[in-house]
Amino acid sequence: MIRRALLLLLAVLPLLAGAGQAHAAGYRYWSFWERDGDRWVYATQGPSTSRPSDGDVQGFRFAVSKDSADATRPRGAVRFDTICARTPAEEGTKRVALVLDFGTAADAPDGERPPPARTACARVSPDATTAEALAAVAGPLRYGSDALLCAIAGYPEKGCGEQVAQRPDPSADGAEGKDGRESGTEGGTSGGGPSLGLAAGIAVVAILGGAAVWQVRRRG
Repeated sequence: MIRRALLLLLAVLPLLAGAGQAHAAGYRYWSFWERDGDRWVYATQGPSTSRPSDGDVQGFRFAVSKDSADATRPRGAVRFDTICARTPAEEGTKRVALVLDFGTAADAPDGERPPPARTACARVSPDATTAEALAAVAGPLRYGSDALLCAIAGYPEKGCGEQVAQRPDPSADGAEGKDGRESGTEGGTSGGGPSLGLAAGIAVVAILGGAAVWQVRRRG
């Protein structure tokens, strides 16, 4: 009996681990990305210090993420020639293509709805930062006291990098995964009740407890 219960415990351990991950804390914020060939790379500088070159493509994505490794990439068109097709080059300026992904309803603060994702081509001075390029085409911007970018084009209206106890489930909103592909399960549990892992853990504890009582009675 005990041996059988132990085997069951080993079977549900992965579920228990998954239950812990589903409730991991995250932060709601705008992540900043740079286009490197055919992929997005998480920026190593903030928009206020990054100085893109003419022809660069940069992106922003509003989402709930635990850290940079977990951050969700921007969606939408990423080719410079496409984004800046209607913005001709001018001497003494540079053009920066921007991809602005306002995220999903699941990631939005309470009472707010994200605008549709869009692109913009900023024509700015050669020494302009990403923040200046962003302000030229996607204002108003809002910053926190620590210079953290809190809002692009006025979204969201409130909040700035706040911690979220449980990561929202983007599957309910038709969201795309971290690499831009559709993902139906990324982000954790969508219900408010106990998770499958927790229920399985409770069941195993009950089985082990019953087995222990049975053994004591048998030996007595």
